[in-house]
Amino acid sequence: MDAKPQTPFVEKVNTRYLETLLGYNSRRAALAIIEVFLERMAIYDLRVVDFSVLSLVIHNPGITSRQLCATLGIQAPNLVSMVSALEKRDLIARQPHPLDGRAMGLHPTPAGLKMMQAAEKTASQLELDTTARLTDAERKTLQQLLKKIYK
Repeated sequence: MDAKPQTPFVEKVNTRYLETLLGYNSRRAALAIIEVFLERMAIYDLRVVDFSVLSLVIHNPGITSRQLCATLGIQAPNLVSMVSALEKRDLIARQPHPLDGRAMGLHPTPAGLKMMQAAEKTASQLELDTTARLTDAERKTLQQLLKKIYK
C-alpha cells in the first residue's frame, strides 16, 4: 500500500515578505486604529468619513462640497447623501456661497460644534491610546512620513 503524501500544516504564519511592504503595514496600522475609532465614535454616531467631513466643516466654515470631495477623495454622489444626513441631524447647515451663486457653503451648527469638540477630543485620545508604543517624537515622525506619501 502506497503512503499518501501528508497535507502541509502551518503552525506559525510567515508574514516576513508582507511586512516589508509599506501598503501592508500602513493598512494593518490603519485597521487597528479604525477599530478603536469606530468603538469610541459610536456614542456620536459617526463613521470615519462622517468625522472627517464634519471636522473639515468645523475648521473651514463655508467649505463647498467640491472642496470636501477634493480634500477627502470622495465621489460627489457619495458626499451628497452624507451631507444630507448630517444636515438632518442638525450638525451642519447649507448657506449660499458669497462668491459663487451656484455653490452652497457648509457651516457648522451650534450642535455640530459642540458635538465635534467632544468627538475631536475623543479622536485625539484614541490616537494616543492606539499608538502608545510610540514616543511623541516617533508619532510626529510617522505622521510626517505618511503625509509625504499622499500629499
